[in-house]
Amino acid sequence: MHFVVCLKQVPDTSEVRIDPITNTLMREGVPSIINPYDAHALEEAMRLKEKVGGKVTIVSMGPPQAKEALKKAMSYGADRAILLSDRAFGGSDSLATAYILSSALKKIHETEPIDLVFAGKEAIDGDTAQTGPGIAQRLGFAQLTYVIKVKELTDKNVTVVRKTESGRQVVQAQLPALLTVEKELNDLRYATLPNMMKAAGYEPEMWNVKSLPFDLTQMGLKGSPTSVSRIFAPPGRDGGEIMDGTKDPTGTAASVVTKIFQQNILMVNPLAKGGNLQ
Repeated sequence: MHFVVCLKQVPDTSEVRIDPITNTLMREGVPSIINPYDAHALEEAMRLKEKVGGKVTIVSMGPPQAKEALKKAMSYGADRAILLSDRAFGGSDSLATAYILSSALKKIHETEPIDLVFAGKEAIDGDTAQTGPGIAQRLGFAQLTYVIKVKELTDKNVTVVRKTESGRQVVQAQLPALLTVEKELNDLRYATLPNMMKAAGYEPEMWNVKSLPFDLTQMGLKGSPTSVSRIFAPPGRDGGEIMDGTKDPTGTAASVVTKIFQQNILMVNPLAKGGNLQ
């Protein structure tokens, strides 16, 4: 089995600040990390490799310093890492990013056929959840999103449990397929000392626009139909009203319902005669 993990290096959003004048992210001095959802994607690929055998390849797009994220990912036991890095990729939105990554995966697939592609549900610095499905669409792979469990994997099919708004769904797809995963999928492992030593001396492969027959009109700012016009921190909110119903639960409940009605959350006053909740 050949498993490919799409991984992104992102700024640690717990420490990101926004410039109040330019409304842009202030990345200076902010540590970069492996996108948390992608870390769980890598973990699942490693578990399946240990279970059924095969190889794990990591593919990432980013600036040269993203090599550090790939080297850290290699310390968990992956076999190969490729970094797509070129100034021509700069400014790519999720559509252009999917084009670049899928082009690289096509090249890999030609020499080492891919069975499963793993990606995080979304990147924490963008939260679009579009890149994974975009890659699957361009590759013509079946896509299974919001995966929280891989139930079964054979040489022809994969069966997963995916999270939905209404509950859980068990679905099966024919290989090759692409899975976008939730953090609930697994618990992350610790890197072993031998793998850490191996990763320390590993140099990821570097691919640029000359490595593949890229269409320059589909990447960077030219290939990005969307752009970020403004970034701002949400305004702070005051604490909500606390109502203690221990002494008069019935009266407190009636007061809560009345307040909900006054804020137009309910269209009909349920306390009025003949009123019904809507």
